[in-house]
Amino acid sequence: MATDYGHSGQSYGFLEEPRRRRLPAGLRAPFEGRTWREFGYVLLSLPVSILLFTYGVTMVAIGAGLLVTFLGVPVLAAGLAGCRGFGAMERARARGLLGLEVADPEPLRMRGHGFLAWMGAVLKSGASWRALLYSVIQLPWSVFSFVVAVNFWAYGWALLTYPLWFWLFPVYGGQDGLQLYGDETHHIYLDNPFEIGVTALVGLLFTLATPWIVRALTQVDRVLVHGLLGPSRLATRVVELESDRGVVVDTAAADLRRIERDLHDGAQARLVALAMDLGLAKEKLTEDPQAAARMVDEAHGEVKTALQELRDLARGIHPAVLTDRGLDAALSAVASRCTVPVQVEVDLVERPAPAIEGIAYFTVSELLQNISKHARATWAGVDVWRVENRLMLQVVDNGVGGASASGGSGLAGLAERLDAVDGILVVDSPVGGPTRITAELPWRGERG
Repeated sequence: MATDYGHSGQSYGFLEEPRRRRLPAGLRAPFEGRTWREFGYVLLSLPVSILLFTYGVTMVAIGAGLLVTFLGVPVLAAGLAGCRGFGAMERARARGLLGLEVADPEPLRMRGHGFLAWMGAVLKSGASWRALLYSVIQLPWSVFSFVVAVNFWAYGWALLTYPLWFWLFPVYGGQDGLQLYGDETHHIYLDNPFEIGVTALVGLLFTLATPWIVRALTQVDRVLVHGLLGPSRLATRVVELESDRGVVVDTAAADLRRIERDLHDGAQARLVALAMDLGLAKEKLTEDPQAAARMVDEAHGEVKTALQELRDLARGIHPAVLTDRGLDAALSAVASRCTVPVQVEVDLVERPAPAIEGIAYFTVSELLQNISKHARATWAGVDVWRVENRLMLQVVDNGVGGASASGGSGLAGLAERLDAVDGILVVDSPVGGPTRITAELPWRGERG
């Protein structure tokens, strides 16, 4: 499978000059929709957290108190199930107001059917207890964030607009302005133009700072929702492994189909033609020895071609030089077949596991094949080294660039292969070059 840099027919969005905004971010923030959505989230969090706290603590207290009877366990299970339902509501609220996408937690794993199986699954589920914990700790945090956000917001806008409403004090309040300080003998009012201007300036600073304060407060909410209401790390890891297993199975099936196609269309077809030619030569051996000798000579050439195709096919699966001499010799052999000069440097004290070694060889081979076909380069380099428990590969060239690992490209397929073994593929290829592609694989020793 050859990956494609895809130079032609692509549009590179990063080349488009972004539209210049008239105001800097600090001045735009108080009027942006994101700011108002986050502020609305903070305002809603207080009544929602009161509801969640009341429900969670009440149901747990009733369930714990009734544990001496047969009613305690069902009440506790119902309370945890309700907390899971509130968790779904909170994920939806965070998605709508904060733009936070959190996957649903792992489903209940019921062993059997019926109410008892459901009750046991709810009580054993870590997601249920995390939802209860969220219901408890959300209230104090919501009270704090509500007080901070509302005070900053209210004082900021009140002080900023003070020049518009300070006249209310002498007209209706019986004082010169907003009182800054007062005791039995002294009173300080904000009533002259300078003090009114300074007050408005302080209000402006508060108003500009409030969106960032609210954003910091909601960042804590994001952490709580993601950490307590989303899937656990173990469940996420299981999903990743299941996905990687599917990729490995699909890749193996695709490789088998490719090998079968190459054998059927290449060596097998040549061997069939060879058998027919030898049969005809055998028939002509007594009648026309010269024609038979010529046909045998042609058949000999076909045998050489078929053997070369079989060697190329075997080399593409797992070359013998890789098994016998390791990555350094195998990558040097691949580099010698590239259409541009390639400098290979392999700095490994020991060999990795055969599976990792094979994936590393396949990755470099595909990238060098890309350089030969698409990069229009005059030079390329391959570096292989180890960093702690990771095997690092880097392939660079001075070609035209424009490589992309977007969906549907060959590099995307290569990235999926690496991801199946917890590997990473990073593509740095601006238009005009140079291209630098780095692959990272987990290190597993040859003995391990």
